[in-house]
Amino acid sequence: MIMADTTNIAWTDSTFNPWMGCTAVSPACDHCYAQTLVEGRFKRAEWGPGKPRVRTSATNWKLPLQWEREHEAFYREHGRNRRVFCASLADVFDNEVDPAWRADLFRLIAATPHLTWQLLTKRIGNAAKMIFEAHADAVFNHSASAWPWANVWLGATICNQQEADRDIPKLLSVPAAKRFLSIEPMLGAIDIQRAINRMPWQIGGGDAELHWVIAGGESGPHARPSHPDWFASLRDQCKAASVPYFFKQWGEWIPESGMDRAMRMLDHGQFDCVHVKLDGSYHTNAPDDHRQWDASDVRMVSVGKALSGNLLDGVKHEAFPI
Repeated sequence: MIMADTTNIAWTDSTFNPWMGCTAVSPACDHCYAQTLVEGRFKRAEWGPGKPRVRTSATNWKLPLQWEREHEAFYREHGRNRRVFCASLADVFDNEVDPAWRADLFRLIAATPHLTWQLLTKRIGNAAKMIFEAHADAVFNHSASAWPWANVWLGATICNQQEADRDIPKLLSVPAAKRFLSIEPMLGAIDIQRAINRMPWQIGGGDAELHWVIAGGESGPHARPSHPDWFASLRDQCKAASVPYFFKQWGEWIPESGMDRAMRMLDHGQFDCVHVKLDGSYHTNAPDDHRQWDASDVRMVSVGKALSGNLLDGVKHEAFPI
């Protein structure tokens, strides 16, 4: 996970972590897989404010340069440049990271123009200032051209309407070759157009465009279920706006109606089941539960990420920006 030529993250090809460590800043962070890996398995850094971020090794930092040297072979095989997710175990725009490290990262990005760098952050409000500072350093060192760079996609992680209203305008205000949203885990219904309409007219100019939306449910032992209508609504919004939509996964929970015949034949008693409401609340479906449920409520079954898949209304949605 620290450095990976390949990855199980379906919307990228490789991961690169210039450093490790972070601080929870969103409800989406409640069950952070990166924290579990870094603190538990790797024992390389601690999470939280004031905890030192840990820069990865010089060997790790050389890997993107190797990918750059191999770019022609990758392009022949895939018909495009390698996509690199940075940073899966940290946040590029974390204000507790040494600015010199970020400047080093941007010099590396400038030195690898045949890699498509996917910079995804939960701190999109920091991006404009930090990009300007890091970019200015790279330009000063004669390794980069004017911003935005063609090989950088800028993304914001959001999980509900409150974060969408706050952060989508911030994302759209920052110049970037491609801008995208990662809505994973999705913890509530999101109206993207409502968030876009909140942008002040003076922000973003004529290039305030969203190029891609990724969505998915939460996985892991404490995962919260997502209502299927939330994902379907995003799909429909993206289709109406001609924005590529990538439904990554259901995660731990899948609608009972989406379970295949073999799974339905199993004893449901071995699975946890909940009813999920459109507002995100959910309750166990115990036999003596006499709550009144709406027609929009959905029975969700905990089957685990490996079995839940990523079919939405029987279809895979795995579109990318052109």
